[in-house]
Amino acid sequence: MARVLIVEDEKHLAEGLRFNLEAEGYEVTLASDGETALDLIQQEGRSFEAIVLDVMLPGKDGFEVAQVLRTAGCYIPILMLTARSRPEDVLRGFEAGADDYLPKPFELRILIARLSGLLRRREWFRLTEDLAAQTPDDKPPGDIFHFSGKSIDFNSLVLRAGERVVQLTLMEADLLRFLVMHQGEVVSRRQILEDVWDLKEDTDTRAIDNFVVRLRRYIEDDPSTPRHLITIRGVGYRFVAEPGQ
Repeated sequence: MARVLIVEDEKHLAEGLRFNLEAEGYEVTLASDGETALDLIQQEGRSFEAIVLDVMLPGKDGFEVAQVLRTAGCYIPILMLTARSRPEDVLRGFEAGADDYLPKPFELRILIARLSGLLRRREWFRLTEDLAAQTPDDKPPGDIFHFSGKSIDFNSLVLRAGERVVQLTLMEADLLRFLVMHQGEVVSRRQILEDVWDLKEDTDTRAIDNFVVRLRRYIEDDPSTPRHLITIRGVGYRFVAEPGQ
């Protein structure tokens, strides 16, 4: 039985979600504000397999809660609920560490489908890691990309650079995968918005730059002088796997 934490300050909505998710077989815990949610996850040692997180909360909002969890190394899948459906707000949620988003009002069946998708991905990552631990010498290359002494495992969302190991969020991994698939090509910010995050409305494409800055910290030896993730001024970016070759 999957354990889900719902963080929602609208009591009628929270209770309705609990009723329907429990009917689907989930074990549900409610929190009405961000501080309570963080206490449940961090201090009380409660184990959850997914979080349904509203943005508009008293005290710490959903963006802050997601950021605190990711900074602390907590990678429980987060489905963010937001009445702010502008692309800028969606990107802000992704930057904070959300794995998926759903604008309000939403259809219950869509929320259940999105939640199920996150849980399936989590289970797949767990099985992949278990298999690797059991048969480390026979592990197939699978969905792993090697470049310049570094590697990205797109199954487990792990990036390795020397002795440093970075746990990626799903959105960071999706962006890296897109850049890798188009390595050597110039990809525009608009192309990233549409093809990676399916955001087709007008938005400030400079929001992508925040993601790029973060990825450079992971993959560049000197983020201030990038050699892998190159800015093409006025257009977008180009990924170079092996600089100098």
